[in-house]
Amino acid sequence: MKKIPVYLMPGLATSAAIFERIELPEDKFEVFFLEWIEPLKKESLKNYAQRMSKLVLHDEVVLIGVSFGGILIQEMKEFLTIKKIIIISSVKSWNELPLKMKFAKATKIYKVLPTSLVSKLNLISKLTFGTLFKNRLELYKKYLTISDTNYLDWSITQIVTWDRKIVDPEIIHIHGTNDRVFPIKNCKNCILVKDGTHIMILNRFRWFNDHLTEIILK
Repeated sequence: MKKIPVYLMPGLATSAAIFERIELPEDKFEVFFLEWIEPLKKESLKNYAQRMSKLVLHDEVVLIGVSFGGILIQEMKEFLTIKKIIIISSVKSWNELPLKMKFAKATKIYKVLPTSLVSKLNLISKLTFGTLFKNRLELYKKYLTISDTNYLDWSITQIVTWDRKIVDPEIIHIHGTNDRVFPIKNCKNCILVKDGTHIMILNRFRWFNDHLTEIILK
Protein backbone atom coordinates (compact mmCIF):
# COMPACT_ATOMS: atom_id res chain seq x y z
CA MET A 1 0.00 0.00 0.00
CA LYS A 2 1.38 3.38 -1.03
CA LYS A 3 1.73 5.74 1.90
CA ILE A 4 -0.23 8.98 1.87
CA PRO A 5 1.96 12.10 2.19
CA VAL A 6 0.73 14.34 5.01
CA TYR A 7 2.14 17.85 5.45
CA LEU A 8 1.60 19.64 8.76
CA MET A 9 1.62 23.46 8.98
CA PRO A 10 1.84 25.09 12.43
CA GLY A 11 0.09 28.27 13.60
CA LEU A 12 1.19 31.88 13.92
CA ALA A 13 4.83 32.14 15.04
CA THR A 14 4.94 28.54 16.19
CA SER A 15 7.14 25.72 15.00
CA ALA A 16 6.19 22.25 13.85
CA ALA A 17 7.00 21.10 17.38
CA ILE A 18 3.31 21.66 18.17
CA PHE A 19 2.70 18.36 16.35
CA GLU A 20 5.20 16.36 18.39
CA ARG A 21 2.49 14.33 20.13
CA ILE A 22 0.41 13.72 17.04
CA GLU A 23 0.72 10.11 15.92
CA LEU A 24 -0.36 8.76 12.54
CA PRO A 25 0.10 5.10 11.56
CA GLU A 26 3.44 4.75 9.84
CA ASP A 27 2.16 2.01 7.56
CA LYS A 28 -0.44 4.39 6.08
CA PHE A 29 1.13 7.84 6.16
CA GLU A 30 4.41 9.59 5.49
CA VAL A 31 4.48 12.77 7.58
CA PHE A 32 6.32 15.98 6.69
CA PHE A 33 6.59 19.18 8.72
CA LEU A 34 6.39 22.65 7.22
CA GLU A 35 7.86 25.72 8.90
CA TRP A 36 7.25 29.42 8.38
CA ILE A 37 9.61 31.18 5.98
CA GLU A 38 10.47 34.88 6.03
CA PRO A 39 7.86 36.94 4.14
CA LEU A 40 9.09 39.31 1.47
CA LYS A 41 8.49 43.04 1.84
CA LYS A 42 4.80 43.80 1.21
CA GLU A 43 4.27 40.21 0.04
CA SER A 44 0.71 39.09 -0.62
CA LEU A 45 -0.61 35.96 1.07
CA LYS A 46 -1.15 34.40 -2.36
CA ASN A 47 2.49 34.91 -3.33
CA TYR A 48 3.65 33.61 0.05
CA ALA A 49 1.42 30.54 -0.39
CA GLN A 50 2.94 29.92 -3.81
CA ARG A 51 6.45 30.01 -2.35
CA MET A 52 5.44 27.71 0.51
CA SER A 53 3.91 25.29 -1.99
CA LYS A 54 7.36 24.68 -3.45
CA LEU A 55 8.27 22.98 -0.17
CA VAL A 56 5.61 20.34 -0.83
CA LEU A 57 7.35 17.65 -2.88
CA HIS A 58 4.49 15.22 -3.50
CA ASP A 59 1.21 14.99 -5.39
CA GLU A 60 -2.13 14.00 -3.89
CA VAL A 61 -1.11 15.32 -0.51
CA VAL A 62 -3.02 15.87 2.70
CA LEU A 63 -2.45 19.34 4.11
CA ILE A 64 -3.21 19.96 7.79
CA GLY A 65 -2.90 23.48 9.16
CA VAL A 66 -3.47 25.00 12.58
CA SER A 67 -4.85 28.55 13.11
CA PHE A 68 -3.10 30.93 10.67
CA GLY A 69 -1.49 27.84 9.18
CA GLY A 70 -5.02 26.69 8.33
CA ILE A 71 -5.63 29.92 6.43
CA LEU A 72 -2.33 29.54 4.61
CA ILE A 73 -2.92 25.99 3.38
CA GLN A 74 -6.26 27.03 1.91
CA GLU A 75 -4.33 29.50 -0.23
CA MET A 76 -1.70 26.86 -1.06
CA LYS A 77 -4.38 24.61 -2.53
CA GLU A 78 -4.32 26.61 -5.77
CA PHE A 79 -0.75 25.53 -6.45
CA LEU A 80 -0.86 21.87 -5.46
CA THR A 81 -2.53 18.57 -6.26
CA ILE A 82 -4.53 17.98 -3.11
CA LYS A 83 -6.07 14.85 -1.70
CA LYS A 84 -7.54 16.52 1.38
CA ILE A 85 -7.22 19.74 3.39
CA ILE A 86 -7.89 19.79 7.12
CA ILE A 87 -7.84 22.99 9.16
CA ILE A 88 -7.70 22.99 12.96
CA SER A 89 -8.61 25.93 15.22
CA SER A 90 -8.88 28.11 12.14
CA VAL A 91 -11.43 29.74 9.83
CA LYS A 92 -12.71 29.04 6.33
CA SER A 93 -13.57 32.59 5.27
CA TRP A 94 -13.53 36.23 6.30
CA ASN A 95 -17.06 35.78 7.66
CA GLU A 96 -15.77 33.43 10.36
CA LEU A 97 -13.27 35.94 11.74
CA PRO A 98 -14.27 37.44 15.10
CA LEU A 99 -15.76 40.91 15.25
CA LYS A 100 -12.61 42.40 16.81
CA MET A 101 -10.57 41.38 13.77
CA LYS A 102 -13.17 42.79 11.38
CA PHE A 103 -13.09 46.00 13.41
CA ALA A 104 -9.31 46.08 13.16
CA LYS A 105 -9.57 45.81 9.38
CA ALA A 106 -12.25 48.49 9.12
CA THR A 107 -10.33 50.97 11.27
CA LYS A 108 -6.88 49.86 10.03
CA ILE A 109 -5.77 49.86 13.66
CA TYR A 110 -3.65 46.78 12.94
CA LYS A 111 -1.27 49.06 11.02
CA VAL A 112 -0.27 50.91 14.18
CA LEU A 113 0.08 47.97 16.56
CA PRO A 114 3.36 48.59 18.44
CA THR A 115 4.77 45.12 17.88
CA SER A 116 8.33 46.40 18.08
CA LEU A 117 7.73 48.13 21.41
CA VAL A 118 6.15 45.32 23.40
CA SER A 119 7.41 41.94 24.49
CA LYS A 120 7.24 39.98 21.25
CA LEU A 121 6.83 36.70 23.05
CA ASN A 122 3.93 37.96 25.15
CA LEU A 123 2.20 39.49 22.13
CA ILE A 124 2.62 36.36 20.04
CA SER A 125 1.34 34.18 22.87
CA LYS A 126 -1.86 36.20 23.10
CA LEU A 127 -2.40 36.22 19.34
CA THR A 128 -1.62 32.55 18.96
CA PHE A 129 -2.89 30.93 22.12
CA GLY A 130 -5.35 33.44 23.59
CA THR A 131 -5.27 35.47 26.80
CA LEU A 132 -5.22 32.48 29.13
CA PHE A 133 -1.98 31.31 27.59
CA LYS A 134 0.11 33.94 29.39
CA ASN A 135 -0.38 32.03 32.64
CA ARG A 136 1.35 29.01 31.09
CA LEU A 137 3.92 30.85 29.00
CA GLU A 138 6.92 28.93 30.29
CA LEU A 139 5.26 25.60 29.56
CA TYR A 140 4.74 26.41 25.89
CA LYS A 141 7.69 28.72 25.27
CA LYS A 142 9.45 26.10 23.19
CA TYR A 143 6.69 26.24 20.58
CA LEU A 144 7.03 29.99 19.99
CA THR A 145 10.07 30.12 17.77
CA ILE A 146 9.48 33.26 15.69
CA SER A 147 9.57 36.72 17.23
CA ASP A 148 10.73 38.68 14.19
CA THR A 149 8.78 41.94 13.97
CA ASN A 150 8.58 41.88 10.17
CA TYR A 151 7.04 38.40 10.21
CA LEU A 152 4.65 39.25 13.03
CA ASP A 153 3.44 42.49 11.43
CA TRP A 154 2.99 40.73 8.12
CA SER A 155 1.07 37.85 9.71
CA ILE A 156 -1.31 40.14 11.59
CA THR A 157 -2.02 42.02 8.38
CA GLN A 158 -2.71 38.81 6.42
CA ILE A 159 -5.12 37.44 9.03
CA VAL A 160 -7.06 40.67 9.51
CA THR A 161 -7.29 41.46 5.79
CA TRP A 162 -7.97 37.93 4.54
CA ASP A 163 -10.75 38.44 2.01
CA ARG A 164 -11.95 34.93 1.16
CA LYS A 165 -15.74 35.21 1.00
CA ILE A 166 -16.78 31.83 -0.43
CA VAL A 167 -16.07 28.77 1.69
CA ASP A 168 -14.37 25.89 -0.12
CA PRO A 169 -16.76 22.95 0.44
CA GLU A 170 -13.85 20.50 0.37
CA ILE A 171 -12.26 21.96 3.49
CA ILE A 172 -12.53 19.78 6.60
CA HIS A 173 -12.70 21.99 9.68
CA ILE A 174 -11.95 20.74 13.22
CA HIS A 175 -12.75 23.27 15.92
CA GLY A 176 -12.91 23.43 19.69
CA THR A 177 -16.07 24.59 21.42
CA ASN A 178 -14.01 26.79 23.78
CA ASP A 179 -11.78 28.48 21.21
CA ARG A 180 -11.39 32.11 22.32
CA VAL A 181 -9.31 33.29 19.37
CA PHE A 182 -11.80 32.13 16.73
CA PRO A 183 -15.07 31.64 18.67
CA ILE A 184 -17.12 28.67 17.56
CA LYS A 185 -20.23 30.85 17.24
CA ASN A 186 -18.75 32.29 14.04
CA CYS A 187 -17.74 28.94 12.52
CA LYS A 188 -20.07 26.69 10.53
CA ASN A 189 -19.92 23.05 9.47
CA CYS A 190 -17.13 21.94 11.81
CA ILE A 191 -16.13 18.71 13.46
CA LEU A 192 -16.49 19.78 17.06
CA VAL A 193 -14.08 18.95 19.86
CA LYS A 194 -15.97 19.45 23.11
CA ASP A 195 -14.19 21.87 25.46
CA GLY A 196 -11.35 22.18 22.95
CA THR A 197 -9.47 25.49 23.05
CA HIS A 198 -7.32 27.26 20.49
CA ILE A 199 -4.33 25.19 21.66
CA MET A 200 -6.09 21.84 21.56
CA ILE A 201 -3.47 20.51 19.13
CA LEU A 202 -1.26 20.52 22.25
CA ASN A 203 -3.52 19.64 25.15
CA ARG A 204 -6.09 17.47 23.35
CA PHE A 205 -3.62 15.50 21.24
CA ARG A 206 -5.22 12.22 22.29
CA TRP A 207 -8.43 13.24 20.53
CA PHE A 208 -6.49 13.78 17.32
CA ASN A 209 -4.61 10.52 17.69
CA ASP A 210 -7.94 8.73 18.09
CA HIS A 211 -9.76 10.44 15.20
CA LEU A 212 -7.36 11.96 12.67
CA THR A 213 -6.63 8.76 10.77
CA GLU A 214 -10.32 8.13 10.21
CA ILE A 215 -10.92 11.74 9.17
CA ILE A 216 -8.13 11.56 6.58
CA LEU A 217 -9.19 8.22 5.15
CA LYS A 218 -12.95 8.79 5.21
